[in-house]
Amino acid sequence: MRTLVWGIIFMFLVTGMAGAATNVSDHEPVEITSTGETTYENGVATARDNVAIHIGDTDIYGDFAQYNSRTHEVSVEGHVRIYRDVNVYVAERGVYNIDTKQIRTSNVRTDYHPYFLTGQNVTETSANVYRVEDATFTTDDSPHPDFHLRARTVRVYENDHVVFQNVTLYIGRVPVFWWPYMYQSLTDAFSFSISPADLSSWGPSLLTQVAFPITEDIKGRIRLDYRGRRGVAIGFESDVDYGKDKSSNLKLRTYYLNDQNPDINPTALKRGDVPTDRYRLSLEDRTEFTSDIYGIVDVTKLSDPFLMQDFYQSEFRVNPVPDNVIALTKTAPFYTLTAISRFQVNDFFEQTERLPEVVLDIKRHALFGGPIFYEGESGFADLHRSFAENSGFENYGTTRFDTFHQLLYPNTYFGWLSIVPRAGFRATYYDKTRDLGRTMFNTSDDPLIPNFILPDPTPTNPIVDAGSDVRTVFDTGVEASFKISRSWDEVANRSLGLDGLLHVIQPYTNFSYVHESGINPAAVLEFDRFEPSTQLRPIDFPQFTSIDSIASWTVWRNGIRNRLETRRDDLTVTWLELDTFFDVNFDNPYDRRSYSNFFNKLRFTPLPWASLSIDSQIPAFNSGFTEVNTTISVQPIANLQLSAGHRYLNDNPFFEHSSLFVAGGYYRISDNWAFGFQEQYEGSVGIFQEQRYAIYRDLTNWVASVGAVMRDNTGNKKEYGILLTFTLKAFPKFGFDLNFDPGNQGQ
Repeated sequence: MRTLVWGIIFMFLVTGMAGAATNVSDHEPVEITSTGETTYENGVATARDNVAIHIGDTDIYGDFAQYNSRTHEVSVEGHVRIYRDVNVYVAERGVYNIDTKQIRTSNVRTDYHPYFLTGQNVTETSANVYRVEDATFTTDDSPHPDFHLRARTVRVYENDHVVFQNVTLYIGRVPVFWWPYMYQSLTDAFSFSISPADLSSWGPSLLTQVAFPITEDIKGRIRLDYRGRRGVAIGFESDVDYGKDKSSNLKLRTYYLNDQNPDINPTALKRGDVPTDRYRLSLEDRTEFTSDIYGIVDVTKLSDPFLMQDFYQSEFRVNPVPDNVIALTKTAPFYTLTAISRFQVNDFFEQTERLPEVVLDIKRHALFGGPIFYEGESGFADLHRSFAENSGFENYGTTRFDTFHQLLYPNTYFGWLSIVPRAGFRATYYDKTRDLGRTMFNTSDDPLIPNFILPDPTPTNPIVDAGSDVRTVFDTGVEASFKISRSWDEVANRSLGLDGLLHVIQPYTNFSYVHESGINPAAVLEFDRFEPSTQLRPIDFPQFTSIDSIASWTVWRNGIRNRLETRRDDLTVTWLELDTFFDVNFDNPYDRRSYSNFFNKLRFTPLPWASLSIDSQIPAFNSGFTEVNTTISVQPIANLQLSAGHRYLNDNPFFEHSSLFVAGGYYRISDNWAFGFQEQYEGSVGIFQEQRYAIYRDLTNWVASVGAVMRDNTGNKKEYGILLTFTLKAFPKFGFDLNFDPGNQGQ
């Protein structure tokens, strides 16, 4: 082995050239090692065979190399590999300048994990910035990648981002998409998905989407879908991070479809006319103006009321009526000030408009550092209840000013008994109220239906204005609770996950008295109004938020919590918890029975991989309805997850009887194969409402899944679907998602 240490030679060269040159730069030592012949002639060092060159943080390897001490450039040929920092460049030949640290290569291949770049010519235009001609870009580390981007020119900003010009996406050797310009972050993934599908209401379909970074802070996604019975659809979505520390975010979603069969109805419910041009435009934004001031925008414009149900089924189940609101909030340690504007963008949906509403919320805090606490809220609102077009109801509105103030005196007695008495006052001004003398309404014999809640106005039974008025509300009450406990340190059972046991019992009670005066509750126009629910309502203010449905009440809530705790992984965890409670109704306008249902909430987690939850209520003391919700979840082995549940509801005046069984599971058969399923059976009518099955296959750079869905929407309305999805993975690893419904693609 021959080695030349050119750092020593440079010292002689500098001395010999001092008279001829007036400016000599400092150089890092250049160490050249080879297994073949090394020579030095006329300022050029030459090395052959297995050449290794080390210059600072740069290592260069090749078959043949020359170093020119005049130009300070290293020329390398044959199996060239240049390592600098954490990056590697592979080429047939290259030139490295030790002064500028610029690299010039041809036929190069480089690795910016997990991305791989090849090109014909590479030139370093400035520090850590490279220009590559005729380049290909991929995440598939193989000689013949399944997919790649091919661009005329590429600018690489090392460890930051890549900019492409005149770029085409290839799947194998087939070009599928072209962009004049593309931005690719070296930390964010490019993804591509192709999903052949067949849904009864769609026909044979092909759903595609391409997700890509536009800039470092702007991500984009293009959707191009074809449905045999519906036609072609296109959409663009974007996600933007901006502002200081990129703490603000904007999401844009657009979708357009020229529906060839808009009258297709997969449900048993009748529909009105549906337009041919169907679209969605959604904007979600959260802007952090300062550390304590932020704004939100949530606006969705739809072409018709059924678009979400037809093409965004998963989102429709969670949010069937998209909100439209703009808000600005100022936060502080003792208060929150919020200005809200909520408006009706889609006239086929009902909306309670606030044009605007401004609310000051004073958080609970000690007055002047003393034992008495204060909390309150005050708000002004221009309110309009706008019904859906052609609904048969008449819109109404009012201006409301509401102010609420409450004092509390929390204290602990005897070292164990917590008692919190409270007293509050509310005054609400309405510039319009209802004239009850000229209003027709019927009362209900059902004790769960409030008699002061009047039907919505119609042309035959409109609201007759009785002018402005003020309602006052006085509330008082007291909460009390205490805890007792006992421990058993010797209790231990590995199969039940027990390492010691602590039993905590907490009886609690809450008495609430509310008296309203000034306006008959039935005369108040309702905006923040009574909504049907199976659960007990809050009996405290400001937790009770239906301020336009306040009536006098006297309610006493009693309960007891039992909690068993144990040690697990050096932490105290709740092994079992049971919360039991009920209301005694001396005077309750929302439940005119003497006693409420008897409630039990059970949570049981014997092991980290097993849990049981039961929420039940039964009419233990008098007539009423029954509700029992049960959920079981287990993961007995790492590759298997199972869950089951039952939702039972009977004799509720607001909701239909239901006995719904749900089951689901996921089994990872191997590193490359997995299976998932979901079942939903309605026992009250004896039908499977929905069945879903999916098989997943990891193809290294792609994940392939095939899924089937079957729905019974009753009324002889059954829907079948099958979906085959190929998803390109930028970071190869196995993933799992049970969202294999064809109607949920792109969500």
